[in-house]
Amino acid sequence: MSALRKKFGDDYQVVTTSSSGSGFSQPVPEKKKKRQRFVDKNGRCNVQHGNLGGETSRYLSDLFTTLVDLKWRWNLFIFVLTYTVAWLFMASMWWVIAYIRGDLNRAHDDKYTPCVANVYNFPSAFLFFIETEATIGYGYRYITDKCPEGIILFLFQSILGSIVDAFLIGCMFIKMSQPKKRAETLMFSEHAAISMRDGKLTLMFRVGNLRNSHMVSAQIRCKLLKSRQTPEGEFLPLDQLELDVGFRTGADQLFLVSPLTICHVIDSRSPFYELSARSMQTEQFEIVVILEGIVETTGFKPEAF
Repeated sequence: MSALRKKFGDDYQVVTTSSSGSGFSQPVPEKKKKRQRFVDKNGRCNVQHGNLGGETSRYLSDLFTTLVDLKWRWNLFIFVLTYTVAWLFMASMWWVIAYIRGDLNRAHDDKYTPCVANVYNFPSAFLFFIETEATIGYGYRYITDKCPEGIILFLFQSILGSIVDAFLIGCMFIKMSQPKKRAETLMFSEHAAISMRDGKLTLMFRVGNLRNSHMVSAQIRCKLLKSRQTPEGEFLPLDQLELDVGFRTGADQLFLVSPLTICHVIDSRSPFYELSARSMQTEQFEIVVILEGIVETTGFKPEAF
């Protein structure tokens, strides 16, 4: 059977015959396919926007946030590419100045004062740029006072380098400091349960913090996502309803030092009030739980789903 599944895949049913040849046995029932979720348990949203048309230009207007939201491999690629292009461009500018002034042909003439001493080809111009950009200090190669265009280029290089450093390093710092990994240590129960508590029918699930560092001002919210049709005939594919988990009583403000049980009372105000136990299993809906708070050690505000 394992060989057949390896050859044909799991979508095929394996049917075996009885030894007496009287007929076929019952086919192996297929596994129930996992329903696609709007939000996975790790917090990743499965909804993707398409057919934006010209609206994609809006992402470029907020370039900093766009870079922060990119994946790490694209961030590192843009980081390396931007610095490489900027460095090669500025080194080429120093080489062009030396070429126009004729410094390349008279680099070893002791009586001639060049724009930049000891720059006689592109690699030497690139090394001079690195010394200037990294503030290593001038030694063998240095700029002279007989080159006003070099002084202007030096000022332009300093301003451009500060802008590139502030933008890219700031982007990388914000991306590294995002509290997404902290949210992975906030755990939810695998399944929710409906049972009686304090004489009321209640939807319950648990949430816990694995780390010793506490979350300050932790708050929990629940959203019910389902499609519905309005009395006017309009179909809403993603209607959002708020589930009360203690907003009126302040129970949604958590002191998360140990695993807690979150309760939603199914009363006349609950979206589940008119559902039976059987319809609850067949109804198409999804409950998204959002836990947010401030990390005690860093002051960041992670969100767990």
